Amino acid sequence: MSRVAEQAGLVTGGVDTHADVHVAAVVDQVGRVLGTRAFPADASGYAGALVWMRAHGELAKVGVEGTGSYGAGLARYLAARGVEVAEVIWPNRQARRQRGKSDAADAVAAALAALSGEASVMRKSRDGPPSRSGRCGWPGPGRSRPAPRPATSCAT
Repeated sequence: MSRVAEQAGLVTGGVDTHADVHVAAVVDQVGRVLGTRAFPADASGYAGALVWMRAHGELAKVGVEGTGSYGAGLARYLAARGVEVAEVIWPNRQARRQRGKSDAADAVAAALAALSGEASVMRKSRDGPPSRSGRCGWPGPGRSRPAPRPATSCAT
């Protein structure tokens, strides 16, 4: 089977998370939007979002905004079901103003960030909140922080 044929059915998801509703999007491997849809921010909504995303093709990964807050439950749910989860950092305000603000647009942006590799893949964990090891040069959970560097003086 050719490499192109192997990748034909791969899709990437993205989710813009909120307290009550999560908005999901699915894109194909070249970034074409296949659909967007809102789901409740609870276990039934997580299940519905996963089924909906998988209905579009083989789910390669899902970019989730707010994995440390509103998206934490969804990220854990997806990871527990073998889905690769990528943490998407919220876009800066200027970029959001330029393209227009909508939950669907943010979900598509999350999917595209996961597809392009801009979003960082989260370490799989079986308990506790989702986390990334080595973020910003700091060790992951359960590891000690490096000793502080001595202050240097510019004075001579």
